[in-house]
Amino acid sequence: MEVTQVLLNAQSIDGAVRKNAEESLKHFQEQNLTVFLLLLSGELVSEEKPVETRKLAGLILKNALDAKDQQRKVELVQRWLSLDGNAKSQIKAGLLKTLSSPVSDARSTASQVIAKVAGIELPHKQWPELVGSLLSNVHQLPAHAKQATLETLGYLCEEVSPDVIDQDQVNKILTAVVQGMSASEGNTDVRLAATRALYNALGFAQANFSNDMERDYLMRVVCEATLSPEVRIRQAAFECLVSISSTYYEKLAPYIQDIFNITAKAVREDEEPVALQAIEFWSSICDEEIDILEEYGGDFTGDSDIPCFYFIKQAIPALVPMLLETLLKQEEDQDQDEGAWNIAMAGGTCLGLVARTVGDDIVPLVVPFIEENVTKPDWRQREAATYAFGSILEGPSPAKLIPLVNVALNFMLSALTKDPNSHVKDTTAWTLGRIFEFLHGSAVDSPIITQANCQQIVAVLLQSMKDTPNVAEKACGALYFLAQGYEEVGPSSPLTPFFQEIVQSLLTVTHREDARESRLRTAAYETLNEVVRCSTDETAPLVLQLVPVIIMELHNTVEGQKLSSDEREKQSELQGLLCGCLQVIIQKLGSSESTKYLFLQYADQIMGLFLSVFACRSAT
Repeated sequence: MEVTQVLLNAQSIDGAVRKNAEESLKHFQEQNLTVFLLLLSGELVSEEKPVETRKLAGLILKNALDAKDQQRKVELVQRWLSLDGNAKSQIKAGLLKTLSSPVSDARSTASQVIAKVAGIELPHKQWPELVGSLLSNVHQLPAHAKQATLETLGYLCEEVSPDVIDQDQVNKILTAVVQGMSASEGNTDVRLAATRALYNALGFAQANFSNDMERDYLMRVVCEATLSPEVRIRQAAFECLVSISSTYYEKLAPYIQDIFNITAKAVREDEEPVALQAIEFWSSICDEEIDILEEYGGDFTGDSDIPCFYFIKQAIPALVPMLLETLLKQEEDQDQDEGAWNIAMAGGTCLGLVARTVGDDIVPLVVPFIEENVTKPDWRQREAATYAFGSILEGPSPAKLIPLVNVALNFMLSALTKDPNSHVKDTTAWTLGRIFEFLHGSAVDSPIITQANCQQIVAVLLQSMKDTPNVAEKACGALYFLAQGYEEVGPSSPLTPFFQEIVQSLLTVTHREDARESRLRTAAYETLNEVVRCSTDETAPLVLQLVPVIIMELHNTVEGQKLSSDEREKQSELQGLLCGCLQVIIQKLGSSESTKYLFLQYADQIMGLFLSVFACRSAT
């Protein structure tokens, strides 16, 4: 069997050729696994072969060692361990040899396969010489082989758990990696591979981080790498700092001032991928301190041995102004793009974590920024001010926030309908949602929503649900929390007079042509469900009237029309939402005797529909 040709055919654009080649490979693998794996490693190691087949051979080799499915993975591990010893030695020798290939794809593939083999063998005390032979490679060799070897050490640390490699070898790995990172290493690719390898090796460095001298040295090397002229090295170095911030939080005190200076400079001046990691460092520190403070509760005395260093509390006079600056670096279209992530969003997220970490202390640092920018002619300033306000609503006490909200609420309701900029409206609706989520409800003493302003709030949100999909989706979210806050109000809810109109508006949203954008349809149904769930007995007759409406909608989705695959996906999504809505209605009406009896007239019909949904081939 001519392996090279079959591997080329397996990548053919002609479907039939490709299928045929895949069948042959599968058949051969089942017939004689040992020879099959030897041929693949021979292909990967041979410099005469085309790069596409070398890469694919390595990939198939890798997939023969590992699988996502746990049971399959166990089978593959056993299969490899029971393979003929000479064959395994030959394959492993070939893999190590490939690390010095001039072809980068071949090297990189070999790195990954070596790590997979090590992941199987090292825990079984096999291949003890691997780390030694990799380390001897790092010290000589052309730069590209050095780079591949460091990459392999990185993958190796990702694959095996720290207890598999003894401390003496860990020390040698760290030494090699740190040498590869140092400024005296002339080759950028080597330095980058070393920095990425350190990221994976940090979990192995517990003992080294407990030794002051070694820790100082490692921290210095990482901090120097954040100043590298190569952007990818700077990014990788900040990724190391982020990892250190959570793994070795309790060791950071001597370095935190220097790290602040480095991160602040990166956030203000560096390229976006680097600046994002620099912000992430502080978000990670917040996560650590929030966890510690939650675990120890608020009742410890000042001098107890709680392992919190209050880095954030000490940093806020400088950290908060830096984060507020980032809020002004929005992207024009970030609201439409679901996966968007940029400096402004990272800064706002971090600001929210800071608020949860330090509570009331953040408020006086942010209020002047809001007051100064919220009425400016430039939309970026208005949006940043609104985003800053929304970000600090979780963490500080209601006593500190409610006076601000009472001043801001009218202004925001007006901005949501009248601001000319869609970004500002999007963030305003999000902020209103956060106000209702954290500062409205039975747990809050002084209500921000009163008989006087309830009607206006509902009117503004319903109006806003006709806006562009991203703004409408946030308005639905705000209404969701508005309804949730009235869950425990007793026999009569302030929303009762508007119940019919709210339900009608939400149903109208679900029928918008553009309802699939920005998750709008899903948000409208989630909100409808919450409005029903939190409604009181006095609106039960109206909930009952909703039943035939939802039944009809669900009926329309199971009618046997021929659909394209895109429409079918849309249809099963809609079925899921409608079934969810019926579930909430059934629970609501089924919970009291009077409504239960009236609801029963629909039970047969609903049961029939549910069975039809089960029968839909594409039903999720």
